[in-house]
Amino acid sequence: MTTKKVLKTCSKGHQYYKSTDCPTCPICEEKRKPENGFLSLLAAPARRALENAGIKTVKQLSTYSEKEILELHGIGPGSLPKLRAALKAKKLAFSKK
Repeated sequence: MTTKKVLKTCSKGHQYYKSTDCPTCPICEEKRKPENGFLSLLAAPARRALENAGIKTVKQLSTYSEKEILELHGIGPGSLPKLRAALKAKKLAFSKK
């Protein structure tokens, strides 16, 4: 089954095709992506999930357990290796809550 993509325009005038109701503009998201830091390693949905939870630093991330992070909408198991590596680089780890 093929999903029909619909042409959408964001508030900044970017046009893009989407097959879901998600209002996120991929062009705006790419421009918003950090150039460095652990958030730059993640896909946009995972990055937004952490940002929406107020997690913007590796130190803040270390106060959460892996289970808590996986419960955030937008985070999948594929993000965990990148997050573990970012924590390890700073000699930190996920909380054992």
